Amino acid sequence: MPYFVYKILLPMRILEKVKEFDGFKDASKYAKEFRTTVTADDNCIVKVIFGENELEAEDILSQVRDPQPTTGEDY
Repeated sequence: MPYFVYKILLPMRILEKVKEFDGFKDASKYAKEFRTTVTADDNCIVKVIFGENELEAEDILSQVRDPQPTTGEDY
């Protein structure tokens, strides 16, 4: 299954696929390099996501997740 690099435009969380890779190592390396080109004015975040296809990757990125507890707090 491929790895996708996405640019997520804030605040609307619009997904823009940047590139697709066969392996995580290449996707991660590309995402790190791509993040250096993103400025604060771009108002976006860059994510690497694993999925069977582009539709599944976008579905995963669109899901709202509850924040994780910080270290030292009991829940």
